[in-house]
Amino acid sequence: MSQPQRPPFTRSTDRRIAIIGSGRMGRGLVRQLAPYHQGLLWGSRDPQRLTAAAAELGVAGSVEPADHDQALRADVVILALWHRDAVTFADRYADALAGRIVVDIANPFTDDFEDFTLPETTSAAEELARRLPGASVVGAFKNTFWVVLDDPDFPEGPSDVLVTGDDPAARRAVIELLTPLPFRVLDAGRLANNRTIERMTLLGRELAVRHGHYPRISWRLLGAADEQSR
Repeated sequence: MSQPQRPPFTRSTDRRIAIIGSGRMGRGLVRQLAPYHQGLLWGSRDPQRLTAAAAELGVAGSVEPADHDQALRADVVILALWHRDAVTFADRYADALAGRIVVDIANPFTDDFEDFTLPETTSAAEELARRLPGASVVGAFKNTFWVVLDDPDFPEGPSDVLVTGDDPAARRAVIELLTPLPFRVLDAGRLANNRTIERMTLLGRELAVRHGHYPRISWRLLGAADEQSR
């Protein structure tokens, strides 16, 4: 479904954004963010192949393919990686990520999507934060499967994006960056709330498989105000 044309989003303080990862979620986030954030950096170990990918997505003029070192100069770095790969990336680039806002979108699912690789006493976002003490880690898009990035509208309304973080300023900054997207962006509080969000996402997958509409599944809080929560 084609999305309506929206005007560019302007802010008093502009932050440079980078997306690391070229899988389904990475491509979906690039497609969503590029129209509103000129000069979006798309990072990869092989940035040349991202030039063709950006053209396929129709955002070539708004995206700058970059290697990892270049992408990590951004103010906000979105890790569109599997949890295990995000951990490896964080360990390698912890120094470069210091002082940055790092957005974690991963769920710590097992390879068969049947369970978790982490105990219920922690979450993927918290584990990432432990490895990046110099960064402000924010969780987002954990409740959203990749197909929803193409079309976030449901009969009940647009999919929610739940934004979490222990640094209130970083959490507000990410909410502001996501505000122009065709989602309802909600402040979901502290980083530890990802323990619940990650698990309800797997429950959503199980229900969607059982009732025959996987992977088009997301979460929307019924009863919340229509306007975005800041």
